[in-house]
Amino acid sequence: MSSLKGMFKVICPEAQSKRERKVNDIVKRLGVITPDKVHLKNYPIDNPVTIFNPAFIIENGNDIKLYARIVLGYFTYTSAVAELEIPIPDIYSLKIMSHYSADIVVYPSMRFDMWGVEDPRVYEIDGKICMTYCGRTISYFNPAVRIERTLPVTAIRENGWKKICVFRLPSKIRKHVVSDKDSFITRGGKDYLLFHRPHLTNTYEKYHLTVSRIPKFGWNKSFREFTVEDTKVVFEPAAFEERMGWGPAPIKVGKEHLFLIHAVDKEQVAYRLFAALFDLNNGVQVKAITPYYIMRPKMPYEIYGDRPHTIFPCGAQKVDDKIIISYGAADSAVAFGEINLSNLLSILDKNRLD
Repeated sequence: MSSLKGMFKVICPEAQSKRERKVNDIVKRLGVITPDKVHLKNYPIDNPVTIFNPAFIIENGNDIKLYARIVLGYFTYTSAVAELEIPIPDIYSLKIMSHYSADIVVYPSMRFDMWGVEDPRVYEIDGKICMTYCGRTISYFNPAVRIERTLPVTAIRENGWKKICVFRLPSKIRKHVVSDKDSFITRGGKDYLLFHRPHLTNTYEKYHLTVSRIPKFGWNKSFREFTVEDTKVVFEPAAFEERMGWGPAPIKVGKEHLFLIHAVDKEQVAYRLFAALFDLNNGVQVKAITPYYIMRPKMPYEIYGDRPHTIFPCGAQKVDDKIIISYGAADSAVAFGEINLSNLLSILDKNRLD
C-alpha cells in the first residue's frame, strides 16, 4: 500500500492506471419524475421546487419506496427527504411518469443537519432499514468556520425515521475536514464500515474516496457521535478526473459486492459513472473495475437543469438479472435506469486486478 501525504493508506493504487477516459453507456433509461408531478401531503406548498438524488428500496416485491432530496426554496437551498410510493411497472415508462403523493420524512432538526438533509442512501443492514445522508451542519453558512460543513448522519426506520448517529473523523484530522458526504454503512466481516468521501484542506483541497471502521457501533436508542478509525483511501481519481464519490450502497453479487462510483470529468466538469467489485470478507479488496465509464449524461433532462451534465445515482437494487438504479438528473428530476447485470459482470470479469 502507498501513503497519501503521510495521512491515509491507498488500498488499490493500481486502479488509477486501469481506467481510460472513454464511455460505453450500458444504462437503459426508464422513467422520470419532475417536481410538478410530486404533491406534498404534510406541507402547505403543494410541489417542491426541485426533486433529485433519490434512493429507494423495494417492498412487498412490487412497490418502490423512493426517498428523494427535495428543495422548497432557492434562498438557502435547504433540503429535506420526501418518501414516495411507486409501483414498479411505473418506472418502465419512457415518458414522464404519473403524479405521486409524498410525505416529508427526514428534515433539518439539529446542529448536524440544520441547513439541509441531502443525498440519502437507503439500505438494509442487520435487518434494519437505514438511511445515511449528508447533513449540512450549523456551520455551513458561517464564513468564519470552514470545518465540518457537512457530515454523514444515519437514521433508522422504526415507526417513522429516527436519527441515531453522526460520523466524524478523529480529532487530529477533524480540523482539516471541510465536508464529508456520499456515505453509507455496510458490513465487512465482523466490522461495520463507513464508506464516505471527505474533503480535506491539508491534502491540497482534495476529495478522497475512503472507507473507515466504525468501532463499537450499535443501534442506539439515543443519538450519538461515532469517531471512525483506520480510514483508508480505496483508490484515487484518474488523471482526467477532478474528483470521485460513492454512489448507492453496494449490491451483493456472489461473494463480492458491486459498487457504483461517480466521477467528475476535469475537462467538461460532467458527472459520469463506473463500477467496481470489492471483496469485503477480509478487509477491503478491490477485485475488478470497469476500464471505462458505463454511463454519462446524454438525455436532455440529464444535461440541462440546476446542475447541468449531472447523473448522480443514490439507489440501486437487483431485480432478476437487472440492476435498477435511481439517480438525480441535473439536480432537477428523479430518473430511473436499468443495467443488465450479466453484461456488467462480464465487463468486470475481463478487467480483474488479481
